[in-house]
Amino acid sequence: MKKQLNISWGPVKDSTGYLFSFAKSLCAAVKNSPYSEKAEDIVATSGFAFRMWVNADLCPSATSIWDFEMQKPWVESGGILCDYTGRYWGQDFIEEERRLQALEIIKSSIDRGIPAVSWNVGVPEWGLITGYDDEAKILATLPVTSSQYGQMAYEALGKGELPILSVLTVKGASDKSEEAILKDTLKIAVCHLTGKEWCENAKGLYAYPVLIKIFSEKPDHAASWNGEYYLGTYAALKEYAYWYFEKTGLAKLADIYKAVFYAWTEAFRLKTGENAALPEIREKIASLLSSAYENEQKAVEIMESLLA
Repeated sequence: MKKQLNISWGPVKDSTGYLFSFAKSLCAAVKNSPYSEKAEDIVATSGFAFRMWVNADLCPSATSIWDFEMQKPWVESGGILCDYTGRYWGQDFIEEERRLQALEIIKSSIDRGIPAVSWNVGVPEWGLITGYDDEAKILATLPVTSSQYGQMAYEALGKGELPILSVLTVKGASDKSEEAILKDTLKIAVCHLTGKEWCENAKGLYAYPVLIKIFSEKPDHAASWNGEYYLGTYAALKEYAYWYFEKTGLAKLADIYKAVFYAWTEAFRLKTGENAALPEIREKIASLLSSAYENEQKAVEIMESLLA
């Protein structure tokens, strides 16, 4: 049996071109499902619009060091039901079992007309699996870095450059009320921003001082592509937080995240349009990030008060 979905990244809003690959893939999967009205919301309601992870050397892999097992509960908190399977470091003994499980949920999702979100599609980032061919034993893929389809052998699933397996598929929507979703979104956001989600690197609000110090004191790091990657990744996410609070009528939080989005976006613009090794450019970027930091601290106070 052979099936191929016609999927593109076009409908997914990505203001910088660096939207976090899991969030971008998840949004695309939901947008190409019967639950497309939740596609933008899910980036916020799963918590990813608020998540930040920063390595002191700006290693890009820091954005992918978090608890993959939390994907299913985080996404389902936003009212989207999903299937999930994974296999990580030190779990070679279940490699084949989990690969077969992943193939099963991938093919079931594609049969429903919805692409699967998978780790290590084309590059060690999140991407989409958009088709399968049982005769040739090949998966059709859409890497987050490309508009062109690729291919992956069934046998290669979970054996890429970073050989771990993580596959999530959308299978339905729950009857969870929008009020309950909003409350749980605030809980997830506060949990992450106050450093209570697992990660080996600086996370949430604690990521700001690390990033600000880099742009203030490390011209080589600041001028690197890695700096562009970090600024672009989180700038694009902030817009989804802004949209969600505007939609739910939380005007103070919407105003704060509009300002946060602007600050990150302007920092990204300076990084990509100017020489970020220059002290005056680095100072401007650090100042913008400091402004965003102050605003997100205020946002946490407001969210905590709403949950009290």
